Amino acid sequence: MNKMLRVLPWIVLLFGLIYAAQNFVNPDKINSSFDLGTFRALPVSAHGRTKPLDTVARNNLMIFSGRQSLRTEEGSLSAIEWYIELLSHSKTTITRQVFRIDHPEVLALLGLGDENRTRFSYEEIYAKASEINKQAQMASRVKRKERDPFQNAIITLYQRLTLFGDLSVLRTPYIIPPLKGGSEWASFDTTLAENPADPSVLAWLSMLQHYGNGDTDLFNKELAEYAYALNKILPNDVKKSKSEVLFNHVQPFYTSLVLYVMAFLFGCFGMLLSQLSKEGWSKALFKSMTSLIIVAFIVQTIGIASRVYLQGRPPVTNLYSSAVFIGWFCVIIGLVVDRKMKLGLGGLMASVLGFSSLIIAHNLGGSGDTMEMMQAVLDSNFWLATHVVVITIGYSAAFFAGFLGTAYVLLGVFTKTFDRERGKSLASMTYGVVCFAAFMSFVGTVLGGIWADQSWGRFWGWDAKENGAAIIVLMTLLILHARWCGMIRDRGLAVLAIS
Repeated sequence: MNKMLRVLPWIVLLFGLIYAAQNFVNPDKINSSFDLGTFRALPVSAHGRTKPLDTVARNNLMIFSGRQSLRTEEGSLSAIEWYIELLSHSKTTITRQVFRIDHPEVLALLGLGDENRTRFSYEEIYAKASEINKQAQMASRVKRKERDPFQNAIITLYQRLTLFGDLSVLRTPYIIPPLKGGSEWASFDTTLAENPADPSVLAWLSMLQHYGNGDTDLFNKELAEYAYALNKILPNDVKKSKSEVLFNHVQPFYTSLVLYVMAFLFGCFGMLLSQLSKEGWSKALFKSMTSLIIVAFIVQTIGIASRVYLQGRPPVTNLYSSAVFIGWFCVIIGLVVDRKMKLGLGGLMASVLGFSSLIIAHNLGGSGDTMEMMQAVLDSNFWLATHVVVITIGYSAAFFAGFLGTAYVLLGVFTKTFDRERGKSLASMTYGVVCFAAFMSFVGTVLGGIWADQSWGRFWGWDAKENGAAIIVLMTLLILHARWCGMIRDRGLAVLAIS
């Protein structure tokens, strides 16, 4: 039995490594004689940045359907298969049940309220296009904050129908590359109207025609020639596009999420067995939990580093990346706490915050590209790498301190193993994390004021974000002041950290 307890963490570690590595070593093959692997890696421009067609297809299918693949009666279509079908077989694509509609009043408006499904085809919806347009125009006249759920839903549907139309005629993304120095990416429809003899236009027309006719060899030949020409003109863009295709396939954040959930389950069983005085099994399970957390953390770090490389930006640029980064840093704090306390509590919180933040990020990523360009006034790698990263670390620490305080209260009320020594240790860790949070939040807020002064000409404007930053700094300082003055002790520190 003792030998098994010693081996268990290593077995769990090996399982975690195999699970994490499977997407890295298994190429994302598409079951088609057409070379869609090369096609999806073609670089294009959309929303101010160069990206592969694979990302365009995945993002737009996610916007329409909430999924990155399409279920059909014949089987499952990958995002890129759906996208190229949209470009070459539009009559088939408009019958695919792509559009997700949940609001009952919108379904009633479309005459689809009796259907026992949530996804509908463009053909079904377009029959009510004039009514959708009318309702969307009426809803758009209402201020955003005053719109009801139906108005928001009808505007969203109208925007998705418009986007679907733009995609089908290649109005977006921009697929015509800059062949000359100083030129920029151009849309297909504009270039076709102005210069129908453009070599890129001819190449795209030929590829889509061959795909529509089912001419595999001709499609692959034309695609290979076009991809070779692009690689000569835009080698860096082609290289990054291939890397982004791999990133899309590996899905490191989803892999990390699953590993964090498994780690949490091991931690829960370990905590349960510690209450039953089975210390041997409890320690083995806690070590297994830590093994999975470390693997998940490494995979998440690879994902963050990949985004930094693809964007050419620091790790925090929008809400999506903020959620990912906050969870990532909370895992670091959790592992440090676990190393100091050896209760398994830090690992439990690390796993909870790890997967919960990634779930939040997943929901935030459903509205489009998560690596969009920054606003011009905020386009500064220096301030993104200093103010944004520093203040996000401060917020992460404050967030984690609140969870430590919650653990102090709950363990003290509902468990018998939380003795005075362990309570002191947990309170000490909470105090240390609050100190760190206060320092980083203060420094980050001051740096943000300097950035604001350079961007807008004023250090402080009392807007909601600035007020929130000030409140966090003041709250952490209040906790420390109360502690230093003897107004609170360990339990009071925990309660204030929760607040």
